[in-house]
Amino acid sequence: MTPPQRQRRFPKQQPPPPPAKPGNQKHPERLFVVAGPDSGERDADIDLVTLIVARAEPPPSATPEQSALLRLCTTPLSVVELSAYLNLPFSMMTVVLTDMLTTGLVTARVPIVRQAVADRSILEAVMHGLQRL
Repeated sequence: MTPPQRQRRFPKQQPPPPPAKPGNQKHPERLFVVAGPDSGERDADIDLVTLIVARAEPPPSATPEQSALLRLCTTPLSVVELSAYLNLPFSMMTVVLTDMLTTGLVTARVPIVRQAVADRSILEAVMHGLQRL
């Protein structure tokens, strides 16, 4: 067991931290900059579980968010997953995705919803099979 370390009541003055390099500073973009100009109607029906699939490679005119989204969507991903990966709120994702849907860069599809209750005949067959064991 090591003895506790003593601390000074009046610690020595610490040297100032080194100045930050220009490349290490992060300046987050404002959300209206990410969204781009208002292009009019945004009526796409996008939900949290809507699956997004890329249809094309990122064009040279794409924003960094659009390029990242197109690289992520080579396989279907939900909007909530994309929102988490890109650190953007859901409302911003709907704006970006609606613009991409109108230009044809991505497609949106509703996930397959399974039937809420299984068929009664299947449940009875499983029950009879388990009883025979």
